[in-house]
Amino acid sequence: MDTLIPSLSQLIEFAVAPVFLLTGIAGFLNVMSSRLGRISDRVRVAEQQIHTLSDPIIVDRSKAEIKVLWRRVQVINWAIGLCVAAGLMVCTVIMALFSGSLWVVDLKTPVIVLFVLAMMFLISALVVFLIEVKLATNTIKLVRTIR
Repeated sequence: MDTLIPSLSQLIEFAVAPVFLLTGIAGFLNVMSSRLGRISDRVRVAEQQIHTLSDPIIVDRSKAEIKVLWRRVQVINWAIGLCVAAGLMVCTVIMALFSGSLWVVDLKTPVIVLFVLAMMFLISALVVFLIEVKLATNTIKLVRTIR
């Protein structure tokens, strides 16, 4: 029993860093889902406005804005999916750490691979998120020309 306590405390120390990473990923997911909600709201407003507009040039610009907004929805969905995949990999790392310790199995290689995958998913999510932000900037430029 005396050897169990130090090894358990070391295991918890190893698991704390991935848990903090999970917290950061959750923060990114919160930001991205908020953006998705705002984009969806803007699509609804723009689609309703098309029916009230009479100038064909402004209607065409509104349709172009809606197309960009739908592209943003697709891109942010990819970013959210990649972020969720990163979170799942981190959760699997934590599970592997505890499982390996419980069953006394050397899971160093799977843990390293899972952690590298998590980082790759997170990096990809952030790059895709940056693409969505660039699309948002282009949408703002498009809307400014309408009004």
